[in-house]
Amino acid sequence: MSLFSTTTQGKGAVIADAFALLDADIYVMIDGDTQYDTAFLPQALAHFCQNQLDMLNIARATINDSVHRKGHSFGNKLLSTAAAIFFGKNFGDMLSGYRIFSRAFVKSFPAQSKGFEIETELSVFALQQNLRVDEIEAPYKSRPEGSFSKLHTFRDGFRILFMIFQLLFTERPLLVFGFLSVLSFAVSLIIGVDIFMEFLETSRVARFPTLFVCVGLGVIGVVLGVAGMLAHLVVKGSKEARRMAYLNHKKIL
Repeated sequence: MSLFSTTTQGKGAVIADAFALLDADIYVMIDGDTQYDTAFLPQALAHFCQNQLDMLNIARATINDSVHRKGHSFGNKLLSTAAAIFFGKNFGDMLSGYRIFSRAFVKSFPAQSKGFEIETELSVFALQQNLRVDEIEAPYKSRPEGSFSKLHTFRDGFRILFMIFQLLFTERPLLVFGFLSVLSFAVSLIIGVDIFMEFLETSRVARFPTLFVCVGLGVIGVVLGVAGMLAHLVVKGSKEARRMAYLNHKKIL
């Protein structure tokens, strides 16, 4: 067994360094707080290999309700639901720190996160690249007496939520800009109809500032729509490049 040290701080940064330094066919990521059941690993590895997966998410099956803090459990469910809505698959435990990866996954993963939001980035990457993923449950024990979690419910929760929105802009720009474009057009239309009806009744435009706002919102809607389509083309090219990187490292287990 080899031990690597790194000067970078933050869970995401450390995982990025590990993915870059280590060369293997199968990678296992597990938090070092002794809460995850390492005895379950052989069963998880068998499931991973038999199904030729790229990522196996090992969800936490709590032994009792006191294992999870309520804020963490609620936040986990909220983030998992958001991922299902925006990226198409519902992980039961999106923030699990117990995962298995293929070499192709690791060597094509463009790590950006520096902190606890790395789990969100890993999950979204797998979904956006249409990789073979699965999820199974493993026992999750209480934290050892005297130890404490470095995860801050609100601070890290906001970071993870911000990461989801950031990934929406970088991975689903057409959805984001399309929504903003439609919203801008809708407001412009609502204002424009009122001005037009007033013009039919009086044969004049009495509210020029409102008309300028209406036209401005319409122009903004066009710009946002075009920006969304251009960004979508860029993201599509980026996904194809990442797919090629993935295929270059793909092996049949």
